[in-house]
Amino acid sequence: MGHIYKRGTVYWIKYYVNGRPRRESSGSPKESAARSLLKEREGRAVTGQPILKRADRVYYEEIAEDLLRHYATTGSRDLQEARSRLKPLARFFTRRRAVDIDRALVTQYVEHRQEEGLANGTINREVSTLVTMLGLAVQQNKLLRMPRIRKLAEAPPRSGFFEPAQFAAVGRHLPPHLQVAATIAYTFGWRLRSEVLPLRVSQVDLEAGTLRLEPGSTKNGEGREVYLTPELTRLLHEPFARVKALGRRLNRVVPFLFPHGAGRRVGLAIKECQKSWTTACRRVGLVGMLRHDMRRSAVRNMVNDGVPERVAMSITGHKTRAVFDRYHIVSPADLKAAAQKLAGTIPGAVDLPEANLSDAAPVRAR
Repeated sequence: MGHIYKRGTVYWIKYYVNGRPRRESSGSPKESAARSLLKEREGRAVTGQPILKRADRVYYEEIAEDLLRHYATTGSRDLQEARSRLKPLARFFTRRRAVDIDRALVTQYVEHRQEEGLANGTINREVSTLVTMLGLAVQQNKLLRMPRIRKLAEAPPRSGFFEPAQFAAVGRHLPPHLQVAATIAYTFGWRLRSEVLPLRVSQVDLEAGTLRLEPGSTKNGEGREVYLTPELTRLLHEPFARVKALGRRLNRVVPFLFPHGAGRRVGLAIKECQKSWTTACRRVGLVGMLRHDMRRSAVRNMVNDGVPERVAMSITGHKTRAVFDRYHIVSPADLKAAAQKLAGTIPGAVDLPEANLSDAAPVRAR
């Protein structure tokens, strides 16, 4: 049988679960509040329901830590990427009770991020992380229910890509080692910053003609291995020679394929090349082109060259057909080239002008 007692000005309760005593503060100086809490706790104990943690004591910081622990133990998400997604959430929700995070408060957060100039797609990714966090709190009996949160309408996915001549022009304005890194990204659709630049010498086998990504180093967590094209085999001799020369100069082994050649980070992998990339694009008149456009370009090139889609997806690392299809861009030049091929098979067809590969406005594939 439970009972109520007082510590200072606050009432506490004592009750039993499976024969073991539990003590809990009501958090209130009112005996009626303690009596209601005791009744609720005893009712759950009798019916075998879980004893929920007091919702007014669960704060955002606790459920955010629970989410990171969940990611770490399950390996379902990269921790570094998850922490970056949590930073803006923490600035807004820290010291707020989890029970107070409802649709109205999330709307305030969305308005705050929109005022900071964030795109709806970025905000949706952040809110999705918050929803996952709240869902985990419900599963762990720290929240009674999930708030209903709606996503924002997003702009159509970006559809930029490089024609071969455009990519070659940009590459000529990149430093030699970044030319090689960009060519790998453009050929195989690998992410330049997170997959290509961190490559180690041990991941390249010039004798076998292979290049691999280790499991756990990619966004989907799976490893990949590809066979080098003749052009890449030739180009990769430059970074190999550069790494060997740097190792002799530093009198130590340099494990990275694309290391810094000087400065305080000499010998460490290059982590960022945005400045060099932006300058190269500006010099050839392709202002606004993104490094990620090389990934879209690789998908398009492989499909147009007749590479089976399942093989192309294994090379690029796309796990779902929907995302792969979104990256398969069709340009006006593609449509004109198709019409030229059809002209030879349709009686009475007239010749069409040659496709201009500089056509810039892409058409979405369906």
